[in-house]
Amino acid sequence: MSWTFSSPDRGRHIFADVLARYAAQTGDGRLGTVESRVRAAVRVAVTGRQGVGRSQVATALSGAGLVVTPDVDGADAHVRVIAEALKPEDERALRDRSVPAVVVLNKADLAGADPGGPLAGAERTAARLAAERGLTVVPMVASLADVALGDEDMAALRALARCAADMTSTDAFVAAPHDVPGAVRSRLLVMLDRFGLAHAILAVAEGAAAGPVAQRLRELSHLDRVLDRVTAAAAPVRYHRIAAALVELRILAACSGDEQLAAFCCADDTVLAVSAAAVDVVEASGGSVAGGDGPEDHLKRALRWRSYGQGPVSPLHQRCADDIVRGSLRLLDRVR
Repeated sequence: MSWTFSSPDRGRHIFADVLARYAAQTGDGRLGTVESRVRAAVRVAVTGRQGVGRSQVATALSGAGLVVTPDVDGADAHVRVIAEALKPEDERALRDRSVPAVVVLNKADLAGADPGGPLAGAERTAARLAAERGLTVVPMVASLADVALGDEDMAALRALARCAADMTSTDAFVAAPHDVPGAVRSRLLVMLDRFGLAHAILAVAEGAAAGPVAQRLRELSHLDRVLDRVTAAAAPVRYHRIAAALVELRILAACSGDEQLAAFCCADDTVLAVSAAAVDVVEASGGSVAGGDGPEDHLKRALRWRSYGQGPVSPLHQRCADDIVRGSLRLLDRVR
């Protein structure tokens, strides 16, 4: 098994795959429920004040495969949706740090006039809020995350690309004379707003079809960045699930006298999978775990994280450091 220290959610998949292979090889039907708990999607609570686009963000995250709930109690991660600024109500909602939180600065396309455009202004606002409040803040245009353009929409966009319409305001765009009917222009505005519409027209003018136009809009929405931050924020949750699964497997092995299962819990692939989950945790908190597959790389990594784990760090990071050391030493043994 080749393993490198990277990716925000690799540990969970590696551990579940290793467990599934072992269950298939041994025909042990007891392990299916353990595997299911490890693979279970993280539950994300999406909250926010009225008018900030909370439902749009929730729909975008749900469409991307996350399990979305409006209730923070019982959730594994919390996405707080704001627009323009962090209000006292938002700060109150974020005080409970027992659930990892990501702040989504939605409606980034409406961030106002900025030399670099509205998204650049939203980036600066997000960076300022993150520095001032110690939060993870990501700008987003949720309305552009999952746009479906039909034939009529594309025909209208091509017509608008050939003959520009007045886009100085929404009223002017809908009311000004144009070959594209006002009702169609109004529907495009509802779907894309002026920011998305301008980028869609530009993409069509460059010859893009419906699929690439929708992909460009998704990129502008920053949905994938939000998903990355939520995935990173939930790294401790996934790590604790794997740790709980290992405890359950060891108890099962001890109670049934299953020496093969006990050996699996200590096997190289199992140790490396847990190490990968530990890397997810430390990298999600801003740390960096060096890669490299040579003997010197593995030894340096083991020594560095042994020292880190002995420092003034949280119990969670102490455990993660120990797991990274164990994984590095197993890899060192392999290459030797």
